[in-house]
Amino acid sequence: MKLLPRYSEEPEVNLTPMIDVVFLLLLFFVVSTSFVRESSLKVDLPEASGQALVEQETPIDIIIRGSGETLVNDIPLVALSRDALQTRLKNIAGDNTDPHIIISADANAQYQDIVTAMDAAQLLGFTRLTLATRQNTAETP
Repeated sequence: MKLLPRYSEEPEVNLTPMIDVVFLLLLFFVVSTSFVRESSLKVDLPEASGQALVEQETPIDIIIRGSGETLVNDIPLVALSRDALQTRLKNIAGDNTDPHIIISADANAQYQDIVTAMDAAQLLGFTRLTLATRQNTAETP
């Protein structure tokens, strides 16, 4: 009895659809990912309420005018630089490790001046920052 040799068919796996899906996923993640690293300052914004809060300590007021003039507790700085502002804040804060700092800026003030003031306070380890605003009483159409 002579038996014919059996040849089994090898299963064929088509990898083309799987490779297409992998490339589409890779393309999706590359397009949707942002590779730009932005630096930022962490600011905890307070919630507004209709009543004024009672302060236990005298805050440090930083006033930035539209002309570029900067006042710290009504004493003008010669030039707004981070180092000069840090020195002034250290002197005013004294032994207080985390004083309350209020930054008031004109609407026409340079944004860089505001960020410089926030950066100087953050580098000293002061975390209680408030950005003061004025309530708009005029009706806008």
